[in-house]
Amino acid sequence: MNRELIVNVNPTEISIALCEDKVLVELNKEQCQTGFAVGDIYLGKVRKIMPGLNAAFVNIGHEKDAFIHYLDLGSQFSSLQKLVASYQPGKRGIRLDAMKLEPPIEKSGKIGSYLQVGQTVMVQVAKEAISTKGPRLTADISLAGRNVVLVPFSSKVFLSQKIRSAEEKKRLKGIAAAVLPKNFGVIIRTAAVEAKDSDIEQDIRSLLDKWQKTLQNIRKNPAPAQLMSEMNRANTIIRDSLGGAFSQIVVDDEAMYHEIQNYIRQIEPQSEKLVKLYKGNVPIFDNFDISKQIKSLFAKYVSLRRGAYLIIEHTEAMNVIDVNSGNRTKAEDDQEQTAFDVNLAAAREIARQLRLRDLGGIVIIDFIDMHKAANRQLLYEEMNKLMATDKAKHTVLPLTKFGLMQITRQRVRPVAVQDVTDVCPTCNGTGRIEPTVLLDKKIENKISYLAQDAGHKYIKLRVSPYVSTYLNHGLWSLRRRWMWKYKIQLKIVADQSVGIVDVHYYDKEGKDLYKD
Repeated sequence: MNRELIVNVNPTEISIALCEDKVLVELNKEQCQTGFAVGDIYLGKVRKIMPGLNAAFVNIGHEKDAFIHYLDLGSQFSSLQKLVASYQPGKRGIRLDAMKLEPPIEKSGKIGSYLQVGQTVMVQVAKEAISTKGPRLTADISLAGRNVVLVPFSSKVFLSQKIRSAEEKKRLKGIAAAVLPKNFGVIIRTAAVEAKDSDIEQDIRSLLDKWQKTLQNIRKNPAPAQLMSEMNRANTIIRDSLGGAFSQIVVDDEAMYHEIQNYIRQIEPQSEKLVKLYKGNVPIFDNFDISKQIKSLFAKYVSLRRGAYLIIEHTEAMNVIDVNSGNRTKAEDDQEQTAFDVNLAAAREIARQLRLRDLGGIVIIDFIDMHKAANRQLLYEEMNKLMATDKAKHTVLPLTKFGLMQITRQRVRPVAVQDVTDVCPTCNGTGRIEPTVLLDKKIENKISYLAQDAGHKYIKLRVSPYVSTYLNHGLWSLRRRWMWKYKIQLKIVADQSVGIVDVHYYDKEGKDLYKD
């Protein structure tokens, strides 16, 4: 498979496109200098305790207070607090590997027993701020590297479930056990299977270094403050995906080019030549035919082969995807086979769209009905295979007898589409406007009120060119009829900026009487 990472840098954001065989499968946007990314560690200050939710709101410097639930404190929260307290200004600080851990906190405890308003806490961003909600936090700190994830306050070595070989498991556990100090554990990632012993050891040592620097930063920064920042999004994607072998990484900014090049030189020197600086006159996304594919992010309809298509709708509670065969059923006799073929094609596109749009929460897919249980099972198995490459945590449930499939998918970042869309002011997001055949009656009712009840003798309407033409059409136009009927002066002004069925009413001095 030909995998490319295309990085577009501009003053306000960095856009990272991941393509597989020239098809866009992931689009990530990192806002410049906004901070508060998943994995960042902060020294926060408790603002409010919510006993009813068994949670607290913490100030980490974001415009909205971040949220932490009792279950996200982690079993070793007491030990974490003791360690953080030892690094406050004026104190010597203790090393975690020389520290005696406190007893684990109870799973069914109350947050008020461990947090008080004004208390300083060390927390990590688990989910970015989405819509009106602030960031979601955890105090169960972990630091991610390419091959391992370091877990302080633990002494266990966990392995990715995708590592099957007993011999490989033994090798990896042995490497970790030889390097890890006391009170540190790791989660060994799938990428470690292909890694050398020395690379894994170096990964663990660099994360231990990073942890110590994070603790030292507590002395330098009063809460709320950032103690440790995750690497930029481009390097994070490279860290998590380089094992899948890129054919090239193309960047259109020289500073970012050198940053990525330096990072790859450290973790995989033989891949350094894959990083290329783009110097073309055409925008990088246009050159690699990505701009056109990004536009499909905003489409409600997604075309499939031979006339079939998807309809993707987002609601407050869930995302709904409807699979339609288009005109294929009319042209083919075997309805069951046609439905199965369309559903398989739809499954491939849906797996791509979930990653591309980063749809999270509950996703309901209405596949075309199939009567054979064997076909329904094959479709379920195929969807599981297609979703296996999705790094977000997800669960795929079998089809119901009504042809519905439910997928739950974790989302830790805002949906890309919601960031750049707004509700239409004319239809208020419904996609429907008032029928134009009733518009003249509605305007006349308002004019009648203004002339007869409010006593206005001069009324100016500011309307769209479409409505202006309609009201002025003909010798005995609606405008002339209303002037004669209500004994008023009526002026109609066409304005391109006015919504197609919007009407503004003004008096002689230009005072806004009211707006429809």
